Amino acid sequence: KGNFMGEPQDRTVLMPHTTAVKMFPFMARFMAFAVEATDEKDVQEATLQIARVLRTRHDLSPGAPNDFRIFTQDEFLRDFEKVQMIATSVLGGIVGISLIVGGIGIMNIMLVSVTERIREIGLRMAVGAGPRDIRRQFLAEAMLISLIGGVIGIALGIVGALLVSKFGSLPVALNGKVVGLAAGFSIATGLFFGYYPASKAAKLDPIEALRQQ
Repeated sequence: KGNFMGEPQDRTVLMPHTTAVKMFPFMARFMAFAVEATDEKDVQEATLQIARVLRTRHDLSPGAPNDFRIFTQDEFLRDFEKVQMIATSVLGGIVGISLIVGGIGIMNIMLVSVTERIREIGLRMAVGAGPRDIRRQFLAEAMLISLIGGVIGIALGIVGALLVSKFGSLPVALNGKVVGLAAGFSIATGLFFGYYPASKAAKLDPIEALRQQ
């Protein structure tokens, strides 16, 4: 039957209820059991029948709340989807913060680079380079720095996923589209946060830039 949420379903042991209670008496009032409907369309009716039987066995009076709970596969699926959505949101927030922090770091690096290379920028402008050429140069450098960081992160992520798959019980699937999307986000981060330093470099006065020591 394979695994479900990391638990191997082929290691399930079935035994009579009386035997289970004798072996685990503290679980007598917290025993869970599985019931299978004859057909998918009969699940709702089977749930109602089980509720009636349990209420009768537990001597619950009409109007009294149930002292048990019945879960269906759809409820398990909805609960799992809620957990998955929460986990995705948390991971998305972490990734967003990481992109912002990394982007600010790239912007600071490029600002320092512009400051240190003012004379070089002035020389390029003096020999014919226009503001667009300077902007493109620094944008390309910012995207390259971001892409290198993204490639390192992707490599570490792939290695980590393979290690989890090898030594853990959770299956891991690598998706080329996700890897490409991660690389695209890295380039976009460099483009976004590198635009201000690139614009600052493009707006320099070539004469004033050449005077810088």
